Amino acid sequence: MKYLPKIAIILFVSVAFFGCKDKAAEKQDIKELVEENDGNVSQNSVVKKLDKKVKDSLISNPPSGMLWIPAGSFLQGAVPQDKTAMAHEKPQHPVSVDGFFMDITEVTNAQFKKFVDDTGYVTIAEREIDWEEMKKQIPEGTPKPHDTILQPGSLMFKKSKSSLPNLYDFSQWWRWTIGVNWRHPSGKDSNIKGKDNYPVVHISYEDAIAYCKWAGRRLPTEAEWEYAARGTQKNTTYLWGDDTSKLSKYVNSWEGEFPVNNTLEDGYERTAPVKTYPANTFGLYEMAGNVWEITGDWYNLDYYKELAATGKPVINPKGAAKAYNPNNPYLEEIIIKGGSFLCSESYCASYRVSSRMGTSKDSSSEHVGFRTVATPEMLVD
Repeated sequence: MKYLPKIAIILFVSVAFFGCKDKAAEKQDIKELVEENDGNVSQNSVVKKLDKKVKDSLISNPPSGMLWIPAGSFLQGAVPQDKTAMAHEKPQHPVSVDGFFMDITEVTNAQFKKFVDDTGYVTIAEREIDWEEMKKQIPEGTPKPHDTILQPGSLMFKKSKSSLPNLYDFSQWWRWTIGVNWRHPSGKDSNIKGKDNYPVVHISYEDAIAYCKWAGRRLPTEAEWEYAARGTQKNTTYLWGDDTSKLSKYVNSWEGEFPVNNTLEDGYERTAPVKTYPANTFGLYEMAGNVWEITGDWYNLDYYKELAATGKPVINPKGAAKAYNPNNPYLEEIIIKGGSFLCSESYCASYRVSSRMGTSKDSSSEHVGFRTVATPEMLVD
């Protein structure tokens, strides 16, 4: 693997994947918001008993833009026929989840703008960077980059001009770009005019949590997300089955040689508007490809093994108690699901239903967004 110069490592790892909080920029106490949700963000903290008629009425009349996902059981993790599955997707283990409402689409620019207009919220990618805060999250002795570099921004994808022999070094196609955020997704001079129905991107876990609190929702657990994505296809590699030839019909992904040439068989180079591709059997759109989706669970490499070792079905799993990834010891990572427009057969193929990835709570990029869920209990004051 070709290593980056130290200054590039600082930019790529320290800045891009950590970000920093600027409390003065906030009009609400985000630190308190995150602290009260951490460890329990994926579950409704107040359990309420609803009258069956009230619950049935809510289910029959779901909130606008949401669908009811009925309770059920499934085997979470990579299916046996999936030859591209990674070790952290195994072993399969039985899981049951209660019913819940889920957004039909990824949260859009229009929806996120309404939240920002109502609250004055400032995303991590828009906040000034505090070096003293950043130093707490990186190796001791890391030199401080120049102030012209330590400025708000996010990660942007860049094509390669030629074939890359090493696809493990993802720094070859990502660049830290100053001035990029959800309002300016493709560069500081770009905007979201005419893109109301595109998924909002350059969003971090913390940003998603703030949106959820405003909307009266929460992030899905990893188990809920995978159960919903599978729909009635309980034992297939993809949300439509096992036939790879149908990929461009169902998914916004990378087709061609990654990251050199995208043949655009699916019609889009970057993100696509929501509801561009067919819904899954539950009626949910873009549960594969387009943008990775943030969940409320910690990324822990040992979690699946621990669940499988019990030998018992797990009911409404809340995810690992803490994050654990020896490959990224300085990060607290959460799980993202679904893959994005950058996933290709040769690179990660993360449009597979079982695919999962960890990302820092403070990171943002142009291929990560989210959708929300709610329970009937959450909808009753």
